[in-house]
Amino acid sequence: MEAVGVLIFFSIVGAFLCAKARFPGAAIVFSLVALVLFVATPAGSGLPGAVAAFMSTLNDAATPVLTGAPQAGQG
Repeated sequence: MEAVGVLIFFSIVGAFLCAKARFPGAAIVFSLVALVLFVATPAGSGLPGAVAAFMSTLNDAATPVLTGAPQAGQG
């Protein structure tokens, strides 16, 4: 896994080149490969948990507004 940084770099470059050449499907594939490789590294291992915490916070903030229920702490 020493060369994973190079693979991530080439995936990002590939996504950029595909986007410039107007091949959106290939750009999405290269971007997903780069994301999967990043999450596989120790630096990116916390990303899924951070995204889950962000989405949970967003859900907790949006649910009372969308359902019309009073927010926690009010009453």
